Amino acid sequence: MNSFEAKLSAHRLALRRAPLQTLQINVGRKCNQACRHCHVDAGPWRTEMVGEIVARRIGEWIQQYRPEIVDVTGGAPELSKFFRFFVETARGAGAHVIDRCNLTIIEEDGYGDLPAYLAGQEVEVIASLPCYTAENVARQRGPGVFERSILALRKLNAVGYGSKLPLNLVYNPVGPKLPGPQAQLEADYKEVLGREFGISFNHLYTITNQPIARFAEDLRRQGQAEAYMSLLANSFNPATVESLMCRTTLSVGWMGEVYDCDFNQMLGMQMHNGKPLYLWDVTPEILEGRAVRTGEHCLACTAGCGSSCGGALGTTGAS
Repeated sequence: MNSFEAKLSAHRLALRRAPLQTLQINVGRKCNQACRHCHVDAGPWRTEMVGEIVARRIGEWIQQYRPEIVDVTGGAPELSKFFRFFVETARGAGAHVIDRCNLTIIEEDGYGDLPAYLAGQEVEVIASLPCYTAENVARQRGPGVFERSILALRKLNAVGYGSKLPLNLVYNPVGPKLPGPQAQLEADYKEVLGREFGISFNHLYTITNQPIARFAEDLRRQGQAEAYMSLLANSFNPATVESLMCRTTLSVGWMGEVYDCDFNQMLGMQMHNGKPLYLWDVTPEILEGRAVRTGEHCLACTAGCGSSCGGALGTTGAS
């Protein structure tokens, strides 16, 4: 029993999958950035990307089972040559589509039409902006990223994002701590970005940094890994368990393999049923009621107000 399962057991809780709502496709590890907190360990040098055969099989699954939401992520998902195929296939199947955008991709050569394309497909944009100050963004994501992100946000606003179309931002703490209250941070972001840059958006999502990949490396190098895990464990909030994203989301990797969440994917915790499972091996009905594979990293999703791809899960609490 891992430390997360011990917390569940102490509160007489079990973590099982509910009806499927979201198919999250991780198209690969290639990105135009290399952020310090990235749980995907993505970067410009990564070559792992979904190929045509897998992309077509994922598209067929979407058309057959018609998930309510298709969430496309990476890396920078727009770098995949099948990004628009996934968007258009999902929209054709009646799904609400989410693009997990790092913003700066819009400023890269050849991607200037992205805002208009996304608006035309009515895609929701969830965009990374870990702070509203250039200094803190540079610490996590590199020099110049904040300035290019502001330019990209203005272009998204210009085609209707933040008003007619949903534009949501993502905040990650700088360093080994939990996010502050989501509502207050959202108000601060809106005030500063609106006043200083004329930018509008819908919501801010606070996401706890996962102790895996680059962030875990930083913690170990700074001698803070044990303290951070203790913080997460001591901040366990049983009220978050029912709303955890792993209950309603199916994560698909670039080879078509399936996981309970994107974090499990990065740790290689593939779903099994006597053998490793791929998307074409499962149906929404087969998934419902299955036990979720867990590890100590799951404590990050249940600490404080909780954390998911859609931000905080509820009120604060502790074990």
